[in-house]
Amino acid sequence: MKTVGVALVEMLEQLETEVVFGIPGAHTIELYRGLAASTIRHIMPRHEQGAGFMADGYARVSGKPGVCLLITGPGLTNALTAMAQAMQDSIPMLVITGVNPASSFGRGRGLLHELPDQQGLIRAMTPHSHSLRSAEELPGALRAAFDLFESARPGPVHIEIPTDLMAAPMPDYTLPPSSAQPPQAEPSALQAAAELIAQAKTPLIFAGGGCKGAGNAVLSFSQQIDAPVISTANARADLGQHPLHVPASASLPEVREIIAEADLVIGLGTEMGATDYDVYMDGGFPPLQRFIRADIDADRFTQEPVCEVALHGDITQTLIGLAPLLPPTADRGGNARTQALLAAATPPAGTPMAADLAILQAVTDALPGCIIVGDSTQLVYSGNLFLPTTQTLGGWFNSATGYGTLGYAPPAAVGAALALPEAPVVCLVGDGGLQFSIAELAAATDAGTPVIFLVWNNAGYREIETYMADAEISPIGVDPSCPDLMQIAAAYGMKDLRATDLDGLTAALAQVRENRTPALIECIAPDDTYAPAAWGG
Repeated sequence: MKTVGVALVEMLEQLETEVVFGIPGAHTIELYRGLAASTIRHIMPRHEQGAGFMADGYARVSGKPGVCLLITGPGLTNALTAMAQAMQDSIPMLVITGVNPASSFGRGRGLLHELPDQQGLIRAMTPHSHSLRSAEELPGALRAAFDLFESARPGPVHIEIPTDLMAAPMPDYTLPPSSAQPPQAEPSALQAAAELIAQAKTPLIFAGGGCKGAGNAVLSFSQQIDAPVISTANARADLGQHPLHVPASASLPEVREIIAEADLVIGLGTEMGATDYDVYMDGGFPPLQRFIRADIDADRFTQEPVCEVALHGDITQTLIGLAPLLPPTADRGGNARTQALLAAATPPAGTPMAADLAILQAVTDALPGCIIVGDSTQLVYSGNLFLPTTQTLGGWFNSATGYGTLGYAPPAAVGAALALPEAPVVCLVGDGGLQFSIAELAAATDAGTPVIFLVWNNAGYREIETYMADAEISPIGVDPSCPDLMQIAAAYGMKDLRATDLDGLTAALAQVRENRTPALIECIAPDDTYAPAAWGG
């Protein structure tokens, strides 16, 4: 007899799922019944939050939804932080959970893992949640989830299956064909946008995470209208090294001065969120003279800043539709303005930020094509502000924007390495953030993922300590003790190295470059202030 649990695995295979992340429990074992005989690889984290972050990292690199199998109640609530990060960053994630029998809903009978209303709890964290009531609903529920990933702003979709339904007989089924139809920008809106662009003398482009996979189309568009492209952190690696690409934050005052001079700004796939455009929370982002907005999410068009023209659709298809309506390329000084923006974003030599960028440069020089998965930590903050190393970068994403979690990078890096095993993957994390998910080092070893865990050890939460001091608040709770990371790495069977300056880091990276097992490099920051000479500033 084929059960619902076995059929679920079959359907995931048909939907080209290659990896699932989860920790089995009494409430999900029936979902595992068909897993061992399938082609799907199961990865076990040490915590369900890690499962969510692994699925996130996997999805960002593979382009496929990251799939989690989680138990009822605590399994789901443990993953809420990961789902919130995925929601903020528009990451396709499918979270399949158990739930107690539907007959128990709302009765408060004290069942194992019981929540008063599990689906009600999750609704605010997902664009769609489906509570299965019959076996016949399963094919349609899965197809609806995957169609959403392809036709709307992605996010973490939730499907819950009652425990008594998991072992129920599954009738003959056919997985419905895809009916995904991404929205297409209206011809009248495309024409209106083309007219505004034709009138512009100093246009500027903002590219956000919605440009994932659309890098070539964005760069072709920028060349056609001769406009610099300022990228957010989530778009940076997709645009790479290009004469019109400005891998700098619109939060930098010097960059804002040039933004204010633009007579037209075109926002492509960006929600214009504060963590990209007002990271210092100073309210200094300049008013835009004229604004065109293109996005797959219609809700963006009702948000600030108000746009004059709304292009509702997939970014690549929107730009393809816009191209023939534009006049021949005119010289609008795009290269000169790009150089001015790059010069404005470059930190002076001898500054802490220059030292941070020297470290990132050392990593990308030693590991060409590497994917850097970042946590909320000092080096990542600097890279989000300005990342001039995009020429040799295979990927750059982190949790320092959007929801802004700690402990994201270690499990997310494992997911990234599973998605693209041939690429070097670097987990960039602070000593504080590492301790949020330090157990996932074991998951990296178990999975055989050769992640390089680069730990910036500044003996605590240095950024928060500085923030408190600047606000004339006595720093409290910012100095968590750190275990001996060399012993921790050794305990997990990893190569362990320590660096106290840029030369030491370069040598350590050379040692682990050919290593196809996980490794940990601890970078020791100075006790008080930066030593720029030691770290390349």
